[in-house]
Amino acid sequence: MTFDLFSDQPINATTEILSEGAIVLRQFATAQGPDLLKEIKQVTAAAPLRHMKTPGGHSMSVAMSCCGSWGWVTDARGYRYQADDPCFGAPWPSMPSVFDDLAKSAAFAAGYPYFTPDACLINCYEPGAKMGLHQDKNERDFSQPIVSVSLGLPQVFQFGGLARSERAKNIPLSHGDVVVWGGPSRLRYHGVLTLKAGAHPLTGACRYNLTFRCAR
Repeated sequence: MTFDLFSDQPINATTEILSEGAIVLRQFATAQGPDLLKEIKQVTAAAPLRHMKTPGGHSMSVAMSCCGSWGWVTDARGYRYQADDPCFGAPWPSMPSVFDDLAKSAAFAAGYPYFTPDACLINCYEPGAKMGLHQDKNERDFSQPIVSVSLGLPQVFQFGGLARSERAKNIPLSHGDVVVWGGPSRLRYHGVLTLKAGAHPLTGACRYNLTFRCAR
């Protein structure tokens, strides 16, 4: 990237810069919420949500599925992307156009005009579910950003530094908020705190997170 990140982006009440290359676009996906949730239902009918196990045998509290050319998986063999759903041996469902369009437009708004995602992780959080601090580093091209979309119940996003020991910021996220990070922030540690019980008019007692990556 040859220009200053966000240099041409207006700073207003709906935009929050977290660090160089990282930004929160408040309510960016709110209007598309019903269409996104409709597509989530269709994707997970073909590739059901499941609680994957880490290489150490720990069952993740978050239920996951994927769509696109690649899906992220974890099991005794390790963390990786693969083209087929290990539960069925079939390709992951295609990425819906509304997913692809949203990911590209959010990346563009954040200063990444050439983002073309080939993987979308669908995470379903129910009360008590969380995601510990981690880096997204299974992708081959770290020049591409991560685009993360929140739908449903609010949850606190943690955004840390390039070392796990660096103290993370707590950023409340609501339905429709989108976080984009890349450039010098691409490998920052991040996670979410435990989801609290509640009810959302579109998702009920859960929160969905769509995370778009360029895996290959």
